[in-house]
Amino acid sequence: MFIDRAKIQVIAGSGGNGCLAFRREKFVPRGGPSGGDGGKGGDVYLECSDRVNTLLHFQYKRIFKAQRGRHGEGDKRHGKDGKDVTILVPPGTQIFREPEHELLHDFAVPGERIKAATGGRGGRGNARFATSTNQAPRRTEPGQEGEELQLSLNLKLIADVGLVGFPNVGKSTLISRISSARPKIADYPFTTLVPHLGVVRVEEFRTFVVADIPGLIEGAHEGHGLGDQFLKHIERTRVLVHMIDASREDRDAVSDYRAIVRELALFNKDLLDRQQLIVASKMDALANPRKLSGLKAMCTRQKLPFIAISAVTGLGIKELVHTLDALLR
Repeated sequence: MFIDRAKIQVIAGSGGNGCLAFRREKFVPRGGPSGGDGGKGGDVYLECSDRVNTLLHFQYKRIFKAQRGRHGEGDKRHGKDGKDVTILVPPGTQIFREPEHELLHDFAVPGERIKAATGGRGGRGNARFATSTNQAPRRTEPGQEGEELQLSLNLKLIADVGLVGFPNVGKSTLISRISSARPKIADYPFTTLVPHLGVVRVEEFRTFVVADIPGLIEGAHEGHGLGDQFLKHIERTRVLVHMIDASREDRDAVSDYRAIVRELALFNKDLLDRQQLIVASKMDALANPRKLSGLKAMCTRQKLPFIAISAVTGLGIKELVHTLDALLR
């Protein structure tokens, strides 16, 4: 199950209390104060890790609490510090503080680590308050409370290339052909219900990542169809591939392209600044060549790169991979 939004509560540990104690030793008539300090409460950390790829685990655990510090003890013994808690999130996760919805961090690289909540300081024992005029203080301090935050997590997939288009234009078939990803493929709309990532190998040490985004329809930016639920996942891509089914007699390829561009612009106009590649799919089923020529003429006028492919027969697949590699480089 692909989950890209979650809300959690993080609670840092409270500090331990300072101790009130006096020395009681044989042959030491005036022992004096010996109460130790309390331990510091544990912190809560967020860490980016490639061991997780969705926010699914936050559906089962939403409260993360660090250990509190131990109380101080006699003989000036310091209380033990509380254990920290580390929460793993996938690359591409944005962390927001609620209810202000303030962005705390945007994780991009595995290994990144931030402190989300700081544990409370331990209280001082009475030994810390001894002075020349007050040699037997009975004053101690309680431990401070740890920080408590409400956080919302928003995952945006990190990919080099994003496949966009209407439902059933061949995006899933293409990504299964050029990578090891195996999304569901069927001949009905909205077969793809969640984004899929595939790693495309160009050469032995050169690869790029492709994201297959569920099919868009007109009004997607307003939530129609699968709506803007997954449009956010192409905001991090560097190249947009417009998949257009030129084989259908009941649709106009140029109008389909313009409709998708309009939805992208209404969702986030910055998406139109990305490099774009127009791909006419299902060439093995093409019955009317004029539909393809109209799409090619539009691409020529707008100076957009164009490739015709068939993921079933393999037509244009190698050219597509090398063109994407060149655009990324």
